Amino acid sequence: MRLPVIALVGRPNVGKSTLFNRLLGRRQAVVDSAPGVTRDRNAGLGDWAGRSFYLIDTGGWYPGAREGMEARIAEQVNLALGECDLVVFVVDARDGLQALDEEISRELHRLIPAERLLVLVNKADGERWEMHAHEFQALGWPRLLAVSAMEGRSIGEALDAIMEGVPAGGSAQEPEEGMRMAILGRPNVGKSSLTNRLLGEERMIVDDRPGTTRDAIDVPLRWQGRTVWLIDTAGIRHHWDRLPTFEFYASLRSVRAVERCDIALLVIDGSEPVTRQDQRVAAIIEESGRCALILVNKWDLVVKDSLTAPHREKEIREQLRALAYAPVLFVSALTGQRLARVLETAARVLEGSRAKVPTPELNRVLAQAIEQSAPRVRHGRQRPRILYATQVRTGPPTFAIFARHADGVSDEYLRYLGRRFRDAFGFEGAPILFRVREATGRTPRRGAARKEPS
Repeated sequence: MRLPVIALVGRPNVGKSTLFNRLLGRRQAVVDSAPGVTRDRNAGLGDWAGRSFYLIDTGGWYPGAREGMEARIAEQVNLALGECDLVVFVVDARDGLQALDEEISRELHRLIPAERLLVLVNKADGERWEMHAHEFQALGWPRLLAVSAMEGRSIGEALDAIMEGVPAGGSAQEPEEGMRMAILGRPNVGKSSLTNRLLGEERMIVDDRPGTTRDAIDVPLRWQGRTVWLIDTAGIRHHWDRLPTFEFYASLRSVRAVERCDIALLVIDGSEPVTRQDQRVAAIIEESGRCALILVNKWDLVVKDSLTAPHREKEIREQLRALAYAPVLFVSALTGQRLARVLETAARVLEGSRAKVPTPELNRVLAQAIEQSAPRVRHGRQRPRILYATQVRTGPPTFAIFARHADGVSDEYLRYLGRRFRDAFGFEGAPILFRVREATGRTPRRGAARKEPS
């Protein structure tokens, strides 16, 4: 099924991201009063009156920009204009008609037929400001509507106008469900460069300065006949709860991206030592219970011999113990080195995490593990006696352990069982979770769902 694509364009700080969220009916884009928060194209799937559509949010547009970040944003806007079915030109009722609005309008007149454009005069929060909308008729576009994204004023009318202006089909294929991969890490380790290289296009703005990506962006990729969703995220900073508002929400959405992904890709800088912030991001992934890969990017910058990679992998595993179960790939977004293995490894890890272990085989391995090393007596408690185990879910693999005196089963012993289960059944790249339950049928003890990061 084909879906129409709508692009929001305009100068900085006219409220495009607030309007984007309002039209979609959810908070997807980071919003802040400071201009320049949106840089990459952010896309979302919405619906209105029984029809679905793609909505693209773009950064503040300077059509004449030739260098710097403004030029890169202009390139992204031009790409959005080339792939959309309708352009929504957003202006600001409170600021009135500005010279940059006129410059953008002239460029749009050159590129877009009148029937494919709708002017939305935003921040018209009352009748007083609606009167200012008439000022923008001087731009020469026949379709114009005053709205307030902040208050939700006339948003229904705007959606009606948008859907009237797009074809029955559209430029985009309706998305399929597929593997969702969140690309995470501290700022400036090359997350957006990796995303672009995997996509085969300059979809994300890349800059040497940290903090270029300001939001979590979902982008679909077709790979071997299936859909893969890449979630490029803003760098998770140290003490991100003390950051300016928009950077705080960008970091928060990066953390939430882990919750909605199937597999998390932790990107670290191969030309630098592992940092405390790398360790913090690894802990966030481990706590989420998601499958994981560790991508050591910028490997092309490292002077190496045949022993460099094994030695570096050992160091990484010692310093990122929270993700001890994750495969390590040495890659380069610049040269494309080993990037073909990223999707292959991610798909293998995800498939393996969904494997179901037969209960008899599981309990055979459990009995061998107990025979080799029985649970120890914890201070002040009775010795636990583990009776049997069963797998209660997949993706990630989760096992219920039934025992007498279950509160005596320590986290250390569960890590030991996790290592034995991993040796026997694989589960590469997936955390092994345990729920310890009292065999008498009493309520499972507090802290029942625990992770084993071996």
